[in-house]
Amino acid sequence: MEKTVRGPVVVIGAGLGGLSAAVHLAARGREVVLVEARDVPGGCCGTARAAGYRFDTGPSVLTMPEVLAETFGAAGADLESVLPLRRLDPFYRLAFHDGSRLDVVGGAERMAANVRELCGPAEAARYLRFRRRLGAMFEAEWSSFIDADMTRLRGMAHPYALLKLAAAGGFRRLDRFVASQLTDERLVRAHTFQALYVGLPPHKALAIYAVVAHMDTVGGVYFPARGGMHAVPHALATVAEKAGASIHYGVRAERVETGADGVTGVRLDTGERLPASSVVVACDLPRAHAGLLPEAAGDWRLRRPRYSPSCLVMHFGLDRRLPGQAHHTLHFGREWGTVFSALAAGRPQPDPSLLVTYPESDDTAAPAGHSTLSVLEPAPNTAGGADWDRLAPQLEERLLRRLAALGYGDLSAVPRETFDPPAWARLGHSAGTPFALDHRFRQTAWFRPSGRSRRVPGLHFAGMYTAPGVGVPPALISGRLAAARILEGAR
Repeated sequence: MEKTVRGPVVVIGAGLGGLSAAVHLAARGREVVLVEARDVPGGCCGTARAAGYRFDTGPSVLTMPEVLAETFGAAGADLESVLPLRRLDPFYRLAFHDGSRLDVVGGAERMAANVRELCGPAEAARYLRFRRRLGAMFEAEWSSFIDADMTRLRGMAHPYALLKLAAAGGFRRLDRFVASQLTDERLVRAHTFQALYVGLPPHKALAIYAVVAHMDTVGGVYFPARGGMHAVPHALATVAEKAGASIHYGVRAERVETGADGVTGVRLDTGERLPASSVVVACDLPRAHAGLLPEAAGDWRLRRPRYSPSCLVMHFGLDRRLPGQAHHTLHFGREWGTVFSALAAGRPQPDPSLLVTYPESDDTAAPAGHSTLSVLEPAPNTAGGADWDRLAPQLEERLLRRLAALGYGDLSAVPRETFDPPAWARLGHSAGTPFALDHRFRQTAWFRPSGRSRRVPGLHFAGMYTAPGVGVPPALISGRLAAARILEGAR
């Protein structure tokens, strides 16, 4: 049992996990100081500018807005007032290599009608049964795995919950689980590509990650009404400060200091020392363990980390609009299984699927009459030893040719910003991936790096490296869980 100490809390990192922790702590009256090395909040949910255009450099898919609403609500703020969202329609446009397409839309019957038109009435009936099964799996997982504190015994899933999840098929492989429910290959791809969000190919991911498909194909995809995805961390920072948190930008934490009873403070690169009874580390954990954290804070789960693949992202500033273009379009390649094998082996995919984001409604992204386009291609991370000086220009040129063939025109001369794995590494992401650790079984739930140090009282963790894992809702939840441990007396 840790000693109850009510002193200042220092949060390191103004990403979504750190901001969530700061909001929850400050709203409950704790003295909170948040330090962020960059000049703006956001962490992975960043922003970049080029030639009058603004690009979101982090997540483009926002699901489960109720988690965001709960975070704001902890400080008495209303989501609709602080950060109005709009529900995308369609959530995604899925474009297949044979020229067919499927719009993923809200409402079971409306979506079933789209499936019926593409795949026939029998598959539409199968889809509705599958949709209900996804909902049951989501319900089985939420309280036991996603919204649970895995640092405590009471956070462990009850055997009944495990049995319920097993009965729903959660411990099968994702590709086999989906293929047992759906027969049209296009529909199977539509519900298994989300495995890449957790860093695994569909044939290696557990079926429990079908809940990601449930979140965005059933729950819906949202987007801030103004300011793009970077508006999310800005709104969180504003709410945190109104609740009493103090945020310092452009300041880097150099060392978490400890004494006999646990953490005592944080040393900054300015020479200043911030006293602390608790510290929440919400930044890249492997890098934090390389110097920021005391040796006693080491976590056995990080001895042999397995990182997610990375991505090549190209952002383009267009001098025109694209009538009829969906906000999210996923262009599937002809190949499927082989592309995942290449990525797992540390090689570029021979025929990658591309996620194209066109935030037409964001009037802060481009001058009037202009627009932006962002294209993501999965890529190996830097741990595989690829020669990125040679590989990066080759992949960029290939991507430009692919986009031209898909009808986006010649984008070689328009303003653009490119982020490849070495660029992600320069931004502070271990192994050059913004997706942290993958979610193989040995890096899931209790086996993911702990949210609390057992040997350094008062030291807590939040963000993608901890449970529940990667994504906007999980990052926000990780911050809330860290705050809850502190507020309940674990320093």
